[in-house]
Amino acid sequence: MTEQNQPPGGSTPTLEDVLEKIRQQFKRFKGGPLLILVAVVVVVVLWTAWFTVQPEETGIVQRFGKVMRTAGPGLHFKLPYGIEKVRLLPTARVLKEEFGFRTVSAVPGEKTRYDTRGAYKDESLMLTGDLNVIDVQWIIQYRIEDPIRYLFQVRDTSKTIRDTTEAVMRRAVGNRLGSDVLTTGRVAVASEAKTEIQKILTTYASGVRLVTVELQDVTPPDKVKPAFNEVNESRQDKERTINKAQEQANREIPKARGVATQRISEAEGYALERVNRAQGEATRFEAILGQYEQAPQVTRRRLYLEAMTGFLSDMKGLYIVDQDQKAMVPWLPLASDAQPSTQGSQP
Repeated sequence: MTEQNQPPGGSTPTLEDVLEKIRQQFKRFKGGPLLILVAVVVVVVLWTAWFTVQPEETGIVQRFGKVMRTAGPGLHFKLPYGIEKVRLLPTARVLKEEFGFRTVSAVPGEKTRYDTRGAYKDESLMLTGDLNVIDVQWIIQYRIEDPIRYLFQVRDTSKTIRDTTEAVMRRAVGNRLGSDVLTTGRVAVASEAKTEIQKILTTYASGVRLVTVELQDVTPPDKVKPAFNEVNESRQDKERTINKAQEQANREIPKARGVATQRISEAEGYALERVNRAQGEATRFEAILGQYEQAPQVTRRRLYLEAMTGFLSDMKGLYIVDQDQKAMVPWLPLASDAQPSTQGSQP
């Protein structure tokens, strides 16, 4: 600060001194207060005549409460001084509603913390189809598809979404057994609830499109958890026994099928052998019959000799006895290894 601008005594100027200097400067101009007023009006008009819409938002411009237009991302102008007002909605963002719990903090890189106090049990405690009580915590995610309908078609869209979701979820859980909701039926419950919720919100013309409905945690109430755990253990034992029996069946059935296939193959082979042998015998008989018809005596004699040859070839010794002979005839050696008898004949 130069010496000309310093106050007498070199002290720091006060606010009153500054305002006094400003008044003195405006007094030099004719009509100073009017200029000040005009400047203030211009600043206010310029300040209230433009607005910015972020990339994930949509602006709804209202003139005295009536919707005039929508504005996309970027810098826009409107009638100043409250004539036109803008309401911004996150139409490109996925919004979420939580039931039975609340997210306390979700810092990247840290574990998300949730609040599951008893104040939220009125939302999560539900009655199943078999009259059991279970604790269901779930979330829904949705987008604002039509911002004008979202703002003006339903009085409180957020509360309507929560009430509709809770009513539909209670009905979906109430139509199923508690064991199904606790185990394998969770996906089916979420899918059915999503379809029904979207149908109701579309009927309300709420301008909302559901993205997902997901069951976060399904557990029995704390007071009955031991009983549910026993039931689950029994069910697991049942499944384990069934799996063990199925494993044994998978091992024994192929083995039995293999044995059956082997038996069938052996029977088919035996049947084929018997058929072939019978066909061969029939062919041989037909050949002999043809020869017999041409030379009966010769054929009969040949057959007789062949039969005797086959019969006598396995004999070790041969005795010929004449029925009219009363004494033993001398022994006739017909076998190569036979020895003569040393005993004489009896008269």
